Amino acid sequence: MEYTVQKLAKLAGVSTRTLRYYDEIGLLEPARKNSSGYRIYGSKEVDKLQQILFYRELGLDLDSIQKIISNPSFDGPAALRMHREKLLARRRQLDLLITNVESTISAAEGKSTMADNEKFKGFKQKLIDENEQQYGEEVRGKYGDATIDKSNAKMLNMSEEKYEEFKTLEKEVLSKLAEACETGDPSSELAQKTADLHKEWLSFTWPTYSKEAHAGLAQMYVDDERFAAYYDKGCEGGAKFLRDAILVYTGAEPESSID
Repeated sequence: MEYTVQKLAKLAGVSTRTLRYYDEIGLLEPARKNSSGYRIYGSKEVDKLQQILFYRELGLDLDSIQKIISNPSFDGPAALRMHREKLLARRRQLDLLITNVESTISAAEGKSTMADNEKFKGFKQKLIDENEQQYGEEVRGKYGDATIDKSNAKMLNMSEEKYEEFKTLEKEVLSKLAEACETGDPSSELAQKTADLHKEWLSFTWPTYSKEAHAGLAQMYVDDERFAAYYDKGCEGGAKFLRDAILVYTGAEPESSID
């Protein structure tokens, strides 16, 4: 079946202006133009628009979407499965937040009581879900499902006070890392303080701490560009500097894959 701009806009619930703009930037071009110059869209364009709207719903900007769907290796069915997993994760998050709000209302009305650690369960679950989506495959592959499941459970059972300490310490680690980077010396007192703070931060969620696991995680920060981008925010090369500081801190030998 073929659609004009007006008909496709109505079908998809978007404006005709949006479709024309997508055409202008090369994101969604029509299959052809008829003799009157009207844009005509076919089934291929309908499927592509669906993908675009899925990615928009997930919060991606148009430049990122264009890079993804124009990639020769783009796999439509695989992308749909990924969309499904992310939507299911979002639904779980919303269900948990709704339950959390309902419990809070009940407690406020004196109909029930609510433990402190339950008050922030929805927010902590959101953080867990986001981490699973971004890094789950890598960390589960490295440390195993049992370890990560225990870590997630420890996060969910944090009290309000512990959760606030956890988030505050995360900011402090990044701040200290930015300062330590300025020294250029991973063995400096400031760099070693940063590594110690990082250990303390990990201990909020890790079931047990080991120097080997700490050093291995630090190497993963360098090897995976997503982790690297997080630690490079405050200073250029932050992930590598933190890795080197942690290697000094733990006395671990650099892995052969380093740099």
